[in-house]
Amino acid sequence: MTLTDSVVSQVRAASGRPVAESTPMEVWHGLSSAVIDRIADDWSATAKTYAATRQEHYFSAEFLMGRALLNNLSNLGLVDEAREALAAHGQDLSTVLEEEPDAALGNGGLGRLAACFLDSCATLDLPVTGYGILYRYGLFKQLFEDGFQTEHPDPWMEEGYPFVIRREELQRVVSYADLTVRAVPYDMPITGYGTRNVGTLRLWRAEPVEEFDYVAFNSQRFTDAIVDRERTHDISRVLYPNDTTFEGKVLRVRQQYFFCSASLQSIVDGYIAAHGDDLKGFARYNAIQLNDTHPVLAIPELMRLLMDEHSLGWEEAWEVVSQTFAYTNHTVLAEALETWEMTIFDRLFPRIAEIVREIDRRFRLDMAGRGLDQGLIDYMAPVAGTTVRMAWIACYASYSINGVAALHTQIIARETLKEWHDLWPERFNNKTNGVTPRRWLKQCNPRLAALLDEVVGSDEWVTDLSVLARFADAADESVLDRLTEVKRANKADFAAWVKEREGVDIDPEAIFDVQIKRLHEYKRQLLNAFYILDLYFRLKEDPSLEVPNRVFVFGAKAAPGYIRAKAIIKLINAIADLVNADADIDGRLKVVFIHNYNVSPAEHIIPAADVSEQISTAGKEASGTSNMKFMMNGALTLGTLDGANVEILDAVGDECAYIFGAREDELGELRRDYDPRWHYENVPGLRRVLDALTDGTLNDNGSGWFHDLRGSLLEHGHEAADVYYVLGDFDDYRRVKDRMAADYADARGWARKAWANIAASGRFSSDRTIRDYADEVWRLDPTPIA
Repeated sequence: MTLTDSVVSQVRAASGRPVAESTPMEVWHGLSSAVIDRIADDWSATAKTYAATRQEHYFSAEFLMGRALLNNLSNLGLVDEAREALAAHGQDLSTVLEEEPDAALGNGGLGRLAACFLDSCATLDLPVTGYGILYRYGLFKQLFEDGFQTEHPDPWMEEGYPFVIRREELQRVVSYADLTVRAVPYDMPITGYGTRNVGTLRLWRAEPVEEFDYVAFNSQRFTDAIVDRERTHDISRVLYPNDTTFEGKVLRVRQQYFFCSASLQSIVDGYIAAHGDDLKGFARYNAIQLNDTHPVLAIPELMRLLMDEHSLGWEEAWEVVSQTFAYTNHTVLAEALETWEMTIFDRLFPRIAEIVREIDRRFRLDMAGRGLDQGLIDYMAPVAGTTVRMAWIACYASYSINGVAALHTQIIARETLKEWHDLWPERFNNKTNGVTPRRWLKQCNPRLAALLDEVVGSDEWVTDLSVLARFADAADESVLDRLTEVKRANKADFAAWVKEREGVDIDPEAIFDVQIKRLHEYKRQLLNAFYILDLYFRLKEDPSLEVPNRVFVFGAKAAPGYIRAKAIIKLINAIADLVNADADIDGRLKVVFIHNYNVSPAEHIIPAADVSEQISTAGKEASGTSNMKFMMNGALTLGTLDGANVEILDAVGDECAYIFGAREDELGELRRDYDPRWHYENVPGLRRVLDALTDGTLNDNGSGWFHDLRGSLLEHGHEAADVYYVLGDFDDYRRVKDRMAADYADARGWARKAWANIAASGRFSSDRTIRDYADEVWRLDPTPIA
């Protein structure tokens, strides 16, 4: 059956009408189902082939997948055929594609990294399966009311989602002390580019064993009839429920155990079906990568399964576990090294609590036998009093521990996980993050992709981005001028999109200066906001100041309980209100905060960006991945020597990036006698910027949030004053950012720098990252289907 025939059939089934009379959403459903129909046989063959070989299982609390239809059409080479099939019935593919909601399965870089990794695994024919939770609402839908972030449900599956297939027959039972639930798997196909292999993302939905208590309902006890059902649905209702309360923490731990237990049951059963019931050989055929600490409960859960369900002794089970798990650390921040109260474990799963205590007891004996002093043993022990340290369990049980950028790995080995590195240096390795060039260049930036095809002479770069390095010197004046035209056209498209979505007019000829990432103080959106305010004041003071027109673009969500992050969002929106409405500025500056930032808006923003803001406090960002996406699309990095910025600078050279600020190795000395008030009083312009927060220039609607922000930076002698060195780096940031803006006037020179970034981006492809994991950690070979 041709794709056209399949589309016609599937759309008619979805809508009950001919294709020409169907709505765009109905056509989206039909076309999506036609794609599933096209790949079904290969998907099944891939699963059977992988079951017989060594596999890797990627455990992650989030997978920020983005829209699936165009990605799959592109990977399968069906975009033109799909466009023609719809056009024959009066439907437009672009309109249909816009109907798809973003799958609300992730939040930021952690989840998007996981999605890029699955894309690369499929493209490279590697036997890898992802495991997570099928969140009904995901994180939240972000709206702004009077500039304040408000959180709303994001019901992304309410009209159905053909790309997740319910596997009722493969359900598992997950038991807590107070609740027993069904874990029902929903499988999402992961197509690769130019291959028949189709990988799988398995997402678990929590469902009650019984839909509701029929006897209680008939007895008129209506609430009692559904209470367990709702407690069960809570498990897979939202990503990262607010854990500022004890009950919120309980729900988070319940979530983590839910998908770890269900996934491990599935993996163990699959091993037995393929290789027999001798579980001592489990690690020969299975590796499990823990994407941060959220899935670390898999370690005691696998111990439980091996011992309680399959009769292995402790030593046998521990040997299997310690050869199975690998752990990716994503942070140097102490607050992100997850800990839980043992009382939660005792309440939810006493057997897991018992196993964790036994891991702790044996660890202490092990370390004492190695001659470690008691103080160090207490520091490294998995359990400290009533606190369970998840990262420490991961470090003890894993055969591999990796950071996600060269600098990050150095820091965790030297500081964050120093004691573990001292004990087992051979476990530590670096795997610098990467992003898929399929979605983040070919799909989202077709104009640039076409130019690269022409320069390279083929689309070889799509699966081997390192090819571009051979053409670093191939950009003559005609290529550079065409690159400039590509960017100009992308900016015009983005300006139209911003007008429609945000109601703001922006100048496509202006510099598009972009910061899109999770809202956290260490990422220093505040530093960017202060620069904008300072530039505004400079222009007000001297309207003749010669500066190019600038558009500052933000996109970020703040965790619901993170009040200071929400205050920064309010501040940026207040600055936008001030700047955008000032007739004296006359459009020379514009500030746009893109609401509900996620993958699909990023696909509009990144191809249009001129400047990539990567301005975290040095030593705080593990890697970053937006920096790689921007680089790949020809934006220049304006950033600190932090995370993967260090490697980007190494790849492109000083002349093709703009680096500022204190280095990680300098901050310790700088902070020793740091007085933020000195900067407030002595750095030109900084006083009036900070005073604007509280003197009536900016309106926080009586919340007091701007006063708190100012105080967090200036409280003299307060140990937490300006902990992220915003004021300390401000003057250098302003100097470098002003120089960058001046350089933009040389269009061809700017294009040459942009081309250098594109040509050097191969080392930041997730294909390279995954090859490194496969060769050095997972020990996997490509396994194409017959």
